[in-house]
Amino acid sequence: MQMDAMLWILLPVFIAAGSALLSFYIMQARMEVAIAKEREVLAETRAEVRTQKATMEERVKATEQEARRKALDDFMQDFRVEERHYFRENKSAAARQKSMVLQERLYFRNIPLSNWVEHEMLVEADGAADVQRIAKGRSIFTTRTQLPEDNQTAVSRLLAEASASASASQLLSALNGDAS
Repeated sequence: MQMDAMLWILLPVFIAAGSALLSFYIMQARMEVAIAKEREVLAETRAEVRTQKATMEERVKATEQEARRKALDDFMQDFRVEERHYFRENKSAAARQKSMVLQERLYFRNIPLSNWVEHEMLVEADGAADVQRIAKGRSIFTTRTQLPEDNQTAVSRLLAEASASASASQLLSALNGDAS
């Protein structure tokens, strides 16, 4: 009878220990699932934060470049060229020459940056529109877009090539920076 009594006393203890062990493993599995879900949410959040950080850095760089570009444009708007021209007639025994004298001066706001630069051009009786074309072609202060391609100076071609190669090297460095 003692064996039966011991069995009846130890049986609930074994059942309780088994139930405790079973509930421990179930809770452990639930905890691992919850941790896995939290890690997934954390990974998604970190990826989103990285993306937003990269986007913000790009926006800041773009804004800085735009501000620099606008400041340069505003600065360049303060430069102006003052032009004046008059006609000169030289009468000689052999021929009569009519020439146009074009004078230009570069200003920054109201401050002259150069002396008057003078060009004398022989003018034929073609008309005033042709005179304006001749004057624009001879001007040293006109922009590159106003000059024909063949009148482009070697310096302006070198500057254009240098800016193109600099932008290409910046593009390559940006691509290499993104790849690493």
